[in-house]
Amino acid sequence: MSLNSYYADLHVHVGRTIHNNPVKISASNNLTISNIFEYVREKKGLDLVGVIDAHVPEVIEEVEDLLKNDCYELDGGGISNGAVTMLLGSEIELYDENCAGPIHVLCFLPTLEKMKRFSNWYQQFVKNPTLSSQRMYIQAQELQKQVKAFEGLFIPAHVFTPFKSLYGKGVKTSLLEVFNPDLIDGVELGLSSDTSMADTIHELQPYTFLTNSDAHSLEKIGREYQKLRLEAPTFHELKLALNEFKGREVIANYGMNPLLGKYYTTICRGCHQRIEYTKICPNCGSKKVIKGVSERIKEISATQGASNRKRPPYVHQVPLEYIPGLGPKTLEKLRDVLHHDMYIIHKATYEEIKSHSQKQLAERILQLRRGELHINPGGGGTYGSVIVQKNKK
Repeated sequence: MSLNSYYADLHVHVGRTIHNNPVKISASNNLTISNIFEYVREKKGLDLVGVIDAHVPEVIEEVEDLLKNDCYELDGGGISNGAVTMLLGSEIELYDENCAGPIHVLCFLPTLEKMKRFSNWYQQFVKNPTLSSQRMYIQAQELQKQVKAFEGLFIPAHVFTPFKSLYGKGVKTSLLEVFNPDLIDGVELGLSSDTSMADTIHELQPYTFLTNSDAHSLEKIGREYQKLRLEAPTFHELKLALNEFKGREVIANYGMNPLLGKYYTTICRGCHQRIEYTKICPNCGSKKVIKGVSERIKEISATQGASNRKRPPYVHQVPLEYIPGLGPKTLEKLRDVLHHDMYIIHKATYEEIKSHSQKQLAERILQLRRGELHINPGGGGTYGSVIVQKNKK
């Protein structure tokens, strides 16, 4: 058995179907199944991509059309075009009497046939099965059991964001209030947190952490991802990696510095000032105060204690499009001559980058690689930003 490394982003939305009907309303219109396949291969350099609106009937129809032409199903699960494996998933908004608020979860199924069966079952419990992230009125643990009946993976999504997440609004102190802990396969951290923050919560110790983009456009694919050690890029191998079985594992998580996340700090939306959380802003009297992820995690961890599980490194990165001075034309030029984003971020030399851009940009990309770019923190729904300053090469 030979194990190799693969890059994976497992949370990408679909904007439009093959018939140009909307799926994720807030997503780009060119975010289609076919475009995702091509963009991931040509621009991003990822090996696995998880499409989490595959339950939509017209998305299933497009996958079926691809399988008649250029793509095929893998024995270990997943759809391949020969270069990229697409995993079929569904993002669902859960709400039952045990939830303090809506919770988003990711459900991945191994085959198109199982996704069809899951989609048919799912349609009984939602108002509009043609759209993404629909609210399901069902017991959370019943959904977990159904996913397992279809041999799927169940992963709570972006678990700390202030809205529609497990810890943001879903529970008061513990995931045990809602879920069966034995039926969780992994935990997606989200853009405003990292491993060091999540590991202050002891009940997360059993689970592998995932870092995904939650992409609503082609360019946002791969803004967070992970490197996996697998025998092959398939659904089954991912399942083994989440359980760290016989060498399969997450080698590293690559994520945006949490400071870049749009919910990292507590912000008053009335006066747009950073404050310590309170129901009424002490500066302007507004009640539009959005509690930051950093503050929420401290609240939860105070009731538990830290995890002591050995974790893979979490590498802070800035998406290439965030780098000051790196415009779309220059980025496309770099991709044309230096393969794709994964090569530019991880392998390209200073001289390679400089010869096709500028010295300053080459320096900033290497600073990105080393996690040395300085960040102005985000919060209240606004992303953080890179602070431009002169650094050594």
